[in-house]
Amino acid sequence: MNRILLEKTEIGEDGTAKIGGERARHILDILHSRPGDTLKTGEIDGLAGASEVLETGDGFVVLRPHHETPALPPAFDLVLAPPRPRVFKRLLPQLASLGAGRIALVGAQKVEKDFWGATILKEENYRPLLIDGLMQSGTCALPQIFVRRSLRSFLQDELDRLMPSARRIIAHPYGAGDAKHETSEAGGRLVLAVGPEGGWTDAEVAQFEERGFSRYSLGARILRTDTAIVALAARLAL
Repeated sequence: MNRILLEKTEIGEDGTAKIGGERARHILDILHSRPGDTLKTGEIDGLAGASEVLETGDGFVVLRPHHETPALPPAFDLVLAPPRPRVFKRLLPQLASLGAGRIALVGAQKVEKDFWGATILKEENYRPLLIDGLMQSGTCALPQIFVRRSLRSFLQDELDRLMPSARRIIAHPYGAGDAKHETSEAGGRLVLAVGPEGGWTDAEVAQFEERGFSRYSLGARILRTDTAIVALAARLAL
């Protein structure tokens, strides 16, 4: 954890926050903090800054936060045909660390149908993983996840509203693609579209191209979804 994050509701009217669990264990056992020490902290979807350690005890820490610095803004939005739940669970902290803003999970022909019933799609299950990624990267802006099983409906009815941008890239290893592609400065943050591990179909690629997406290839190697997203974000968004 490079920044301890607090829920807004954890900060009381007196300006202090009492926390326990993994965050407290990290402060006590890894950082070896004691009263009077200062830690990097922030509010989820709020400001960043530091907190003074006021009190420590058996499994708890009391902090006095001072948050005045705007957090790093998201670096990109993502249209994702999700991989298997196990891979998706592993991917979530990485997406938060890399700076994903809005994440639309869309249906595609090669998405496993049982994914849509996976427990990882419940906010109480995916939110802690995103927060872990934020604490690792030291920022506060929590990614937003939208589940949209119809790719066509999302592209036609919601893409422009949820992800307004002239910088749209679809990852596709076949056909046209230029590893030296430079993103536009026309406004809005980059929108990446990444398919399932079996890839987008030709018809799906055509739908994206109709909405202004340009093909982008990382080369001849076929990458797993989580590897591809990290490589794409590092090359195009960071």
